[in-house]
Amino acid sequence: MKKKERKKLTRALKKGANAVSPPAVAASKQNQEWLASDFINTQKAPHKGLFLKNQKDWLNDKSQIKIWEKSRRIGATYVQAYEDVRDALTLRLHGKPCDVWFSSADITAAKEYIMYCAHWAGVLNEVIQDLGEIIIDKDKDVKALTIEFKNGARINALSSNPTQFRSKGGKVVLDEFAHHKDQQAMWTAASASALIWGYPIRILSTHNGQDSKFYEFIDKINKGKLKWGLHRTTIVDAVNGGLADKILHKALTELERQEWLKFIKENAGDEITWLQEYMCDPVDESTSFLSYALINSCEIDNCLMPLASTTGDLYTGMDIARERHLTAIETLEKLGDVCYLRNSEVMQKTRFKVQEDVLYNILQHKNLRRAQLDTTGIGKQLGERAQEKFGKWKVEASTFTPAFKSELAHLLYTGFEDRLIRIPSDPDLRADLHSIKKFVTKSGNIRFDADNTTDGHGDRFWAIALAYHASINKKGVMGAVKSAMPRRKDKKRFEFDYAPFKDLLRKGMY
Repeated sequence: MKKKERKKLTRALKKGANAVSPPAVAASKQNQEWLASDFINTQKAPHKGLFLKNQKDWLNDKSQIKIWEKSRRIGATYVQAYEDVRDALTLRLHGKPCDVWFSSADITAAKEYIMYCAHWAGVLNEVIQDLGEIIIDKDKDVKALTIEFKNGARINALSSNPTQFRSKGGKVVLDEFAHHKDQQAMWTAASASALIWGYPIRILSTHNGQDSKFYEFIDKINKGKLKWGLHRTTIVDAVNGGLADKILHKALTELERQEWLKFIKENAGDEITWLQEYMCDPVDESTSFLSYALINSCEIDNCLMPLASTTGDLYTGMDIARERHLTAIETLEKLGDVCYLRNSEVMQKTRFKVQEDVLYNILQHKNLRRAQLDTTGIGKQLGERAQEKFGKWKVEASTFTPAFKSELAHLLYTGFEDRLIRIPSDPDLRADLHSIKKFVTKSGNIRFDADNTTDGHGDRFWAIALAYHASINKKGVMGAVKSAMPRRKDKKRFEFDYAPFKDLLRKGMY
């Protein structure tokens, strides 16, 4: 920022933010105009603005308590540091400058925050004293990274220990709140530091499941139970607002922005990371039957291979569909006690004749020991035809009753838990396996189901479950084997008389 612009900003802040209307600063018209013009990106050159639209929206929200569910690395802590420096310089409550108490999930985030604050103090041409790590409470061993301004206001960055907020007063900032170890204790300690005396409270975080206090707050706001300011910025929102342009220091085309987003998603690592860390979508691990952690533990490289290259026994499961859902044919190779997913055939809106041809190509494999098909509803005819061609001992037709689905699901869960199943590291498969949820009905019955999406309805989950069930359930695998020679009906049974040995057996001789 040029020297002239820096002076202009400083004057705007000092003139426009001194009027206090607790619990928040009442920004002047001049300050608002400055933020709207020089601080915000334009549509023509979004990379040249100091703040992006989502950052401006956050700054302009004067709620005493506001919460931001956000993607990773979109500049939320950066703009929060600016707001805190601004408040330390201009906000006066109860006749004294406003101290800021900041806490994040780890000390490295606290150091980065203090660095941002020092940067903004320099931009505003304000002299600060970096006090380094100071002792706040010797008895409780409470320490903080602290900077102090000429007016006496301090910005303190604490660790995530809840006790460090006791007996403190001032503005409270809880960064990455969903990732604090004890969110309830942190909120109980920190909120009192600000609420009673009318200081602002800021909560910023990515999601960490639906069991977090952070998710509870957002849920209550959406239901109208809390009257807090709520902001939500996914990585897509941020990119649409100019984030990628700013990072790459140039104006991007829409195609370039989409390519950048695609790169981020492909390198996020897994679906749970993409959903929670970038898309503000908290994963409900409490009802998903297979957690991502459990699924990931069974993923290996180079799992899929041509069936012609397999040497072990093969077992196939098929979940049949025609219009709405996917048809999935999953084939496992059993080596020892472990089943490896070797072949996966997924079809959508495919004619039954084509599905049948794909299935028959697998069933005629010399190592195919058993196949289990879902013949509920539309799959009945396909199952009957497969049995007629390959035999009932090789092809089992199964009806998806609630009891049978529960048996399949729990058996598959055990296989994953005992790591007796290996699957490829594939995001679509991972999402499908995770999509199945376990519900308990009002009558106490257990039900397994998944949401209907364009990517299926948990179809691959059930196909793999059928294949694994086929590999475990040996009943009727090769049919009843009859002797070539008929048994002689007149043959007497040989009976051994062990009566003389009873006394010896009682005495432990044998």
